Amino acid sequence: MSGRPPSVRPMMLTNKAQRYDDARLGYQRLDPHRPEVIFEVTSAAEIEEAVRYAVDHDHRIAVQGSGHGLTQGIDGGVLIATRRFNGVRVDATAKTAWVDAGATWQDVMTATAPYGLAPLSGSFPGVGAVAYTLGGGLGLMARKYGYAADHVRRIEVVTPDGVRRNAEDDPDLFWALRGGGGNFGVVTGLEIDLFDVPTLYGGSLYFDLAEYPHAVETWSEWTQTVPDEVTSAVALIPFPDVEGVPAQLRGKRIAQLQLVVLGDPDLVEPLRAIGTPALDTVGDLPYLESGKIFAEPDRSDHYRSHSALLTDLDALATLPKELIIGIRHLGGALSRQPEIANAVGHRNAAYGLTVLAPGSKDVDRRIFEPWQAATIGRLLNFSFEKLTSAEIAEAYEPATFARLLELRDRYDAARRLAPNHELPSHELTAPR
Repeated sequence: MSGRPPSVRPMMLTNKAQRYDDARLGYQRLDPHRPEVIFEVTSAAEIEEAVRYAVDHDHRIAVQGSGHGLTQGIDGGVLIATRRFNGVRVDATAKTAWVDAGATWQDVMTATAPYGLAPLSGSFPGVGAVAYTLGGGLGLMARKYGYAADHVRRIEVVTPDGVRRNAEDDPDLFWALRGGGGNFGVVTGLEIDLFDVPTLYGGSLYFDLAEYPHAVETWSEWTQTVPDEVTSAVALIPFPDVEGVPAQLRGKRIAQLQLVVLGDPDLVEPLRAIGTPALDTVGDLPYLESGKIFAEPDRSDHYRSHSALLTDLDALATLPKELIIGIRHLGGALSRQPEIANAVGHRNAAYGLTVLAPGSKDVDRRIFEPWQAATIGRLLNFSFEKLTSAEIAEAYEPATFARLLELRDRYDAARRLAPNHELPSHELTAPR
């Protein structure tokens, strides 16, 4: 698509408007956006108009749906807030869904569940589906079906010149968007594959590490035996002794074994043999309720995180006890190239490690020193921090990163876009 859209009037807010703060704040509240102008869009045409406004006024552009992955807010410029543009259209016969720019995975699951179909959604239903997918998308059924980016059929995008395009008509652009994040345009929507998964067997086993200190090692050994139908993770959580925390977990350091099984439920039995969990939520579950598996908090918060992609878990004993740590089992379909290649990197990784620091402090990078020999890269979708260009490069193989840089300079030479993890450019002057 090209050409100027018909007259549209996206809701335009300045920093003097009463709704300004509500529009600019997302789930991540540490260093939020401080734009000069916010466009609260409700259509693709309004996104196009917002981008053209930014071009005409020489502004940089940030995009925010749910705000979960925010690393550093823009100061000035234009923020395109997409959360009110959250439609989902299901084609049950083709087993696809068209997902508008601001739809969350909850929006998508609500639309697909009546047909017995499921998307490759993530662990938290409140995350924006589009940004998650552009970053690769490591979801609940990842080892069975691969990355969410592997199952994108079409993408509509407004490139930084203010023109709306069908990305699949441009193989380079289509390749870069699927795994390269928001560095190449503002996506108005995408078409994704759906899968016949009305229900699954899943949930969490919560083990008190004071009582079962080898629970994580047992899980690690178990992951080396399971088929691709099993996707799992473990979270190490020091629960505070405060009201609001379940009594079984209060004041304890817990290993939460997070499980999704698309096959035989008996595959979980080696983990049940660890002992009696403090809490057991594993069972048959409608996919629409899959957010209960990880049971992540849904309140806005302040946090930073650092991540690594690993070949093994030999340094488990070095992990600190006072922080929140997540480890995800990779492999399976994640290790295989999709039918149409994309920019997702390091498919040979066996595990993903994330250390989360609540509050305003950065993660102490020394935590990752024992893991250097096993580290082959990082997951940008799990890196809630400002990374250097060299650290962003570590998310990709060298040839992939070089190609992404070339395409960034082709599509956004002026560096108008300000995504969460911004690829460097050879341009020295950026819009304000």
